[in-house]
Amino acid sequence: MFKSLIGLFLICLTQFVGTAAPQPLSINFDQINFDQTNVPTTLQLVSVKKIWHGDKHNAFTDLIRYNDQWFCTFRESAAHVGGNGKIRVLTSNDGYKWESAALLSEEGIDLRDPKFSITPDQRLMLSLGGSVYENKVLKERQSRTAFSKDGKNWTTPQRILEKGDWLWRVTWHKGTAYGIAYTSGKPDQTKTNRHAGMTIKLVASDDGINFHTVTKLAVTDSPNESTVRFLENGDCVALVRRELGDKEDWIGHSSAPYTDWQWHPAGMHIGGPNFIILANGKMLAAGREMHPGKLANKTFVGSMDLESVHSDLVLPSGGDCSYPGMVWHKGLLWLSYYSSHEGATDIYLAKIHLSKVRF
Repeated sequence: MFKSLIGLFLICLTQFVGTAAPQPLSINFDQINFDQTNVPTTLQLVSVKKIWHGDKHNAFTDLIRYNDQWFCTFRESAAHVGGNGKIRVLTSNDGYKWESAALLSEEGIDLRDPKFSITPDQRLMLSLGGSVYENKVLKERQSRTAFSKDGKNWTTPQRILEKGDWLWRVTWHKGTAYGIAYTSGKPDQTKTNRHAGMTIKLVASDDGINFHTVTKLAVTDSPNESTVRFLENGDCVALVRRELGDKEDWIGHSSAPYTDWQWHPAGMHIGGPNFIILANGKMLAAGREMHPGKLANKTFVGSMDLESVHSDLVLPSGGDCSYPGMVWHKGLLWLSYYSSHEGATDIYLAKIHLSKVRF
């Protein structure tokens, strides 16, 4: 239909331009570029469902497909900060009915920020952090990792990196685990602002346990929570939260060996930033859209490129919320997140359809 309209338009055009009699028109549609890579994408919320409700603070989610099953993980504790947080793992065959598969804990430690990945030998890996608080004041923290072959039975969380390092998320690329670890400022820097002096570094590991520093990343104004992904050509892309200054997240881009980075402001302040890269090269980002006011924060999904992130769809959410897990599956974006907009801080699962409009 579309090609026929183009042909009719061109035939009519030849009849009104000049005085010469119209000539037979031949169109080679194989030479017309119908590529939609740069065509705007419309996000449509298909459904959203609460998949976990408890009498505690449930937050900081991630989501993955593993062995043809869904797994969702998050932290359970008494509050956003403090308490001995535990890591809950849920599983589902169909994405509708969910049940608890595992609960990870460590005596005297607040376990936080669990993130999934799949190792080259097809084990499910959890990267997480462990903190020690006294009266809600952070005293110590260090990253950890755990492994499972079925999502139900997990190894004991093992400390990785150095004390003070917080590895936010791991992405495997060509047999190597990459991630950005952030470190808090020194005591004299954090006296007046606990966020002051934070720094980040790109780290890598062949086994998910022994990490080394690839490079320190020159991002200003206390960078912290970060996600890295890889383009089809092997380039690395990073989305980094910043806590001071204008607070806009930064987007970084680097070719192997990932030591030389170019940075651009993303145009948004995003909490718990996450993004994925689709098969056609498009990037979708999600996180907490930060605004002044206790209830102004929302969980958003939107388009992303190497220079910007856009909030195209706001999910049912508010207040203490977001920290999404993202999976592209059978033509839909599946997204886990937490929110307190209905009173309790619970876990939700949204399904989002992407459609394109040519004109």
